[in-house]
Amino acid sequence: MDTKFGGYAGKVLKIDLTLRTSGEYPWADEDRARYLGGKIMAAKILYDAIQPGTDGFAPENILVVSTGPISGTGAPSSSRFNISAVSPLTGLCASSNCGGNFGLNLKKAGYDALVVTGKSETPVWVEITEESVQFHDAQGLWGKTTSDTQEALGGKSGKIVIGPAGEHLVRYACVFSEDRTAGRAGLGAVMGSKNLKAVTAAGNHKVEPVHKEKTKKIYRGWVKLLKNHPLTGEALPKYGTGFLLRLMNKQNLLATRNYKHGTFKDFEMLSGQTLAEKHLIKNVGCVTCTIHCGRLVEVKGKRVKGPELETLGLLGPNLENNNLERIIEWNVLLDELGMDTISSGSTIGFAMELQEKGLWDCGLHFGQTDSLPQIFEDIAYRRGIGDLLAEGTRRLSDKFGGKDFAINVKGLELAAYEPRGAVGQGLGYAVANRGGCHLNAGYLALMEGLGLRMDPYTTHAKAALTILNQNLMEGISASGCCLFPLFSFYPGWLISHQDNPIAKIVNAVLPFSGGLVGLLDRLPASMMPIHLPMFPYTKALSAVTGMRMTVGKLKEIGERGYTLERLLNIRLGLTGDADTLPKRLLEENQIENDPRTHVPIQKLKKAYYRIRGWDVSGVPTKKKRKALGLQ
Repeated sequence: MDTKFGGYAGKVLKIDLTLRTSGEYPWADEDRARYLGGKIMAAKILYDAIQPGTDGFAPENILVVSTGPISGTGAPSSSRFNISAVSPLTGLCASSNCGGNFGLNLKKAGYDALVVTGKSETPVWVEITEESVQFHDAQGLWGKTTSDTQEALGGKSGKIVIGPAGEHLVRYACVFSEDRTAGRAGLGAVMGSKNLKAVTAAGNHKVEPVHKEKTKKIYRGWVKLLKNHPLTGEALPKYGTGFLLRLMNKQNLLATRNYKHGTFKDFEMLSGQTLAEKHLIKNVGCVTCTIHCGRLVEVKGKRVKGPELETLGLLGPNLENNNLERIIEWNVLLDELGMDTISSGSTIGFAMELQEKGLWDCGLHFGQTDSLPQIFEDIAYRRGIGDLLAEGTRRLSDKFGGKDFAINVKGLELAAYEPRGAVGQGLGYAVANRGGCHLNAGYLALMEGLGLRMDPYTTHAKAALTILNQNLMEGISASGCCLFPLFSFYPGWLISHQDNPIAKIVNAVLPFSGGLVGLLDRLPASMMPIHLPMFPYTKALSAVTGMRMTVGKLKEIGERGYTLERLLNIRLGLTGDADTLPKRLLEENQIENDPRTHVPIQKLKKAYYRIRGWDVSGVPTKKKRKALGLQ
């Protein structure tokens, strides 16, 4: 093993599809200490290689599949791996996280990451083992769905595959591992552009923590913390991510009718509670997960993965559809085709409004969904209007107009959280590196109504809190861990008893925390040499890797990764003008005669840039780059 740190396999594999060669990509312990793993590792690899003007479909684009040091060590909810590349949807740096078993098996094959370059002349799949890397003809797999492809490959190896949508370069095609998805920003189309149908990995290599007994003790306490928390121990296991749908509707956060409204009259018909009552066979989870938020349901006599929150929202209220059974079936169909349910639902919602306003006669109408299964297939195979829908919302608006209600940021369609009901979430969407992503945004909606009850409309402290959340979440992702365990950071009693006088005081005080939180955002790692009892990540990373990891250090690594992605995006043509939202969300009040219910983006963005150490154009200053070692 070429590393002194625990938790790592110690090698990075690079394959060239053009030449069909493989070798080791140089990655030293200095890199592991500075970038940790996952999406931050990928950002560094991309930043070192991607040139200005690189197109998502170009052979020069690089696909990086990366794991974190916690993955494979038995930590709760730690089977995650990351895929990054230049997105064909946004033209910017994209990262997408997945809970399937490929990352764990890549480590078993002896590699922490896979760097894919070039383009194969013909369809290919790649087999990675401890002994060799082999390139196989994939003509017989080309055209198969995601599950059929994995079944045809067989064996117990970890797999990443694409479906027909990736093969036909749908700009929001996904990558699948088991039934889990690297769903956003079209990374399946990047594989398709390289004629790469699948990659498998298998082996018996083991990664070991530096402090084994200490690691086991930390993990036991971590599992107990998660199981005793009302979100990770009760709501998510019982109802899946769909449990949030009720709360979102109550807080005016549920995207409805192409984000024209924040509530849907038939929301209860689509809630996670209704899904559990009428359709749930059992709840399931990723490898090593103690939460088990996944839903197992039945469609046409076959047990399949049930829809998660974003799918329920974007294929439900966003299209004015209240038929849960249809959403369950569409979810399966989209998974088999290999297509992002978020971008699919949002793009179709936009097309419905274009039809309504007479801008495009596409035959799609709100509340009328009989034709959607055929539409989904037409998108995946780029037939008829599907060829246009496959381009995504931003490109549709370029062709037909309607930019004011084309709900995307930087080309990526928004998640189901309607930001006029939580303006901090709106800021996060606007500045997120990969575009309209609720997680890369910092997920401030959790503090603005879905967990805590901070005033959702005030601008106070929202920029500082967004930055803190983003930096910590970037660091957690780089560790190889799921973000859901982060919910336990918020005391369970506080979330469960919002009418409690102490809870009311906390929520009232939060808007006045901006100065303190902003100071924490700017503090160097050496000034925060602490661990927090509700934040086990730092102790776990210390025990596993042997690094001296603290809250300050993890925050700094997260900020380094976030800033590095920003610098790469600037190289790819991003300007500060792109850090915004569609006019519908900026200028139309969500609630009539309530001037609070729109996102005051300029005020929020100004504070965000200042606290981040970026100039007025959104470019990280020389001082900030130097502080992060990114000169």
